[in-house]
Amino acid sequence: MTNSKPTAPTAPANPRTTTTASLKRLLPFARPALPALGASAVAAIVATVCGLTFPLVIQWIIDGPIARRQLGGLWWPAVLLVILGVAEATLFWARRMLATRPTMRVEASMRAALYERLQQLPVSFHDRWPAGQLLSRAVSDLSTIRRFLAFGLVFLVVNLATFVIGVGILITLSWPLGLIVAALAIPLVLLSFQYESRYQILARRSQDQVGDLATVVEESVLGVRILKAFGRSSHLRRSFLRQAGDLRDTELSKSKVISVLWAVIIALPEIALGIALVLGVRQVAAGTLSAGTLVAFFGTAMGLRWPIDSIGWLLAIANDTAAASDRYFEVMDAPVTVTSPDHPIPAPNPSGRLRLKDVRFHFADAAAVDGHPADTLRGIDLDLHPGETVALVGATGSGKTTLSALINRLYDVTGGSIELDGVDIRDLDLDVLRSRVSVAFEEPTLFSASVRENVLMGKPDGSDDEVRAALAVSRADFVDELPWGLDTRIGEQGMSLSGGQRQRLALARAVVAHPSVLVMDDPLSALDIHTEAEVEAGLRSVLAGTTTLVIAHRASTVMLADRVALLQHGRIAAVGTHSELMSTVPAYRDLLASRDDAARAAEVNA
Repeated sequence: MTNSKPTAPTAPANPRTTTTASLKRLLPFARPALPALGASAVAAIVATVCGLTFPLVIQWIIDGPIARRQLGGLWWPAVLLVILGVAEATLFWARRMLATRPTMRVEASMRAALYERLQQLPVSFHDRWPAGQLLSRAVSDLSTIRRFLAFGLVFLVVNLATFVIGVGILITLSWPLGLIVAALAIPLVLLSFQYESRYQILARRSQDQVGDLATVVEESVLGVRILKAFGRSSHLRRSFLRQAGDLRDTELSKSKVISVLWAVIIALPEIALGIALVLGVRQVAAGTLSAGTLVAFFGTAMGLRWPIDSIGWLLAIANDTAAASDRYFEVMDAPVTVTSPDHPIPAPNPSGRLRLKDVRFHFADAAAVDGHPADTLRGIDLDLHPGETVALVGATGSGKTTLSALINRLYDVTGGSIELDGVDIRDLDLDVLRSRVSVAFEEPTLFSASVRENVLMGKPDGSDDEVRAALAVSRADFVDELPWGLDTRIGEQGMSLSGGQRQRLALARAVVAHPSVLVMDDPLSALDIHTEAEVEAGLRSVLAGTTTLVIAHRASTVMLADRVALLQHGRIAAVGTHSELMSTVPAYRDLLASRDDAARAAEVNA
């Protein structure tokens, strides 16, 4: 198996995808929030109209009570201004309250859908994708989408409506001056389209770099013991700083693009207002325009500054969100290749009969030979009888772990078939299959949860008695010495425990459900000789009634088996008892002898 993972692309997967098309993909998730967002937009538009009414009231004051020197007539306009101010503030509060909860629910539903998808996707997908890239999509990208829905989308609508309403008011007040302000919309639209494509590429690159940076941080935290032990912290720090510098450069490039756009967006209204001011003053001087109308015109025009100035910022948010949407749907669109059949065959009564028939397998990224991917497994035939224990031995890289991952469909065979109780495992419901086949991996993965919760992942409805019985089998009596026994929380990856303790808990998790088939990938490799002997004694009671395939590297583990299968060059080279193979198969004898010598040397050094 290759462990290499791709570097995230620095441009959209489909460069022809427009911002609008990317944003439209959010519609199925956003649809429940649309009524609230519509109400939020209406509240904001009405609040803006209240603000645009201020200059008209001021026009009334200047051309009315002030021009006629009737100060008593100021009361009603003053009361109206207070009402408009209170209404504007209240409506903006309502806008935020209307948008916040629904958009948070959208974010939560998208995050839940992404998590569910990650659980459905095959192991081959996770082999290729760095964890930091997935983490950044689940956290920062979804936060970007929520902010756009709650604020950016609403104000794209609100600011457009504000501009149209405001220009309408300006034209009503003075159509020549109003047309001057309206004319600036043409260069703004053209300029926005010009800068959109450049910013879109940079937005995608930035988000991919955030994912890469998250991967470096995650690996440095999980591997902190290795980094400290080998004194390599400074090396990874340099790598982190280099990637952080790349991200900084991308963000600076984004800032340069948006700053130019923003500068022009600010300059154009200033020019238009300057021209309008000169013409307006001349009209007032000529008596064709009242002073109140000119003040109202410029008061309304200044009220349009925020909708105009925010165009660049809103376009930036829209492009960031489009890139986040593309990244999100890259995961959601990934094919789920290991699934339950549409019409699964009812599982027969469990007996534990396991049969491998001409099993072939290659990884998707395997090197091609004669135009075809090279098989890791090249035709495996193996029959395990109910209750039988078969040890699988072979040199490093022979495909033992790969074979073990096929039994419960972590990967699917690319040729041949695997049958459980006479039924092809691809015809069984996936949940049923995995309830009957348990796996204990060589590298145990524990979660930040209690001992009880970690063990019961093998049987969610199990009792404490079943947990303790499984711990007894794996000889994990150290649990009783932990501060809170079964309730003791294990740190991330179980690093607070020794390697042997982690393996014993993982073994307890595998046996707690009393599976029909138990697959053990060298589950005792981290144990010393004495503890291994104790665990093997406990396992014998379980293995007596369970069909077991155990990947073995030491003769002591092989002794647990009724039969032994030698895997060589992707094929089963020999099958027999341990003593038969020792006497008749030199390759088997040499393999076990070399490993026992290595194990004894490691024990002496320890």
